Parts: sequence; structure tokens; C-alpha cells
Amino acid sequence: MPSLVKFKYYSNSIEANRDKQILASHGVESFIANEQTIQSDWLLSQALGGIQLQVFDDQKAKAEEILRDFHENEKLKLEVEHTISNPDFDFVCPNCGSNHLYRDENPGGLFGVSLLLLGFPLQAKSHIYHCYFCDNEFER
Repeated sequence: MPSLVKFKYYSNSIEANRDKQILASHGVESFIANEQTIQSDWLLSQALGGIQLQVFDDQKAKAEEILRDFHENEKLKLEVEHTISNPDFDFVCPNCGSNHLYRDENPGGLFGVSLLLLGFPLQAKSHIYHCYFCDNEFER
């Protein structure tokens, strides 16, 4: 009877669950160990060896191949049109000319400083944009 082996280690459960789903979609059964423990007390992560993805020892080679293929092809570009009608922005990416853009909405320094000094956050609009088509990041 095959036994479970530690296959891969993760620092967060999102990546572990993504890989578990990828393996399941290819017919490889896997299990996640230590997920709930580390989510409730992340300081235990080092002591427990992180979140572990486990597979049966007779399927380990197949699982390695499936995840290697996925991660090699993960960087493929989105299969979308280069431009869209009525975009939110009236400019294009300086790298590829696409208008598939989104604004970086991560809070900047003003957010933290205003929260510390005023007690409530102020968020300025970001001038950093990302292109879905070529992954270029630029300021405008």
C-alpha cells in the first residue's frame, strides 16, 4: 500500500491549495498538512516545516511533472485582444501599445502616514499602471 510523502513546502495556504487543485485536475490525489495550525499561529511555521503538500509515493514523479509543466507555462500571456473598445483609460502601454491597463491600487506612504498622524487614512490616486498584455509597469 502506498504511503504519503512530503512533496512540497509552502509559506502560505493559497499557493498550497492552488497546487493541490492543479494536481486534482490531473487525477493526482494530494493532502495539505499543517494548514490550519499555521493559519491560527503563524509563528509555528518554522517549527512545523511550513505548510506541506503531501502525495502518495507512487504518484510523486507524476505530481512533480504536472507542477513543473504548470509553473513553466504560468507566465504565458493572457489570450486577450490587444485593445478593447471603450477602455477606462485614454492612453496605451508605452511598451506594447495595448490599452489593457489597470491602476495599482495598493496604498502608498500617504496612507500609512495619515493613519498614524490623523487617525484616519488618506489615499491618493496612484500614478502607476500595469499592462495585462505585456506585464509592463509604468508611471503616468
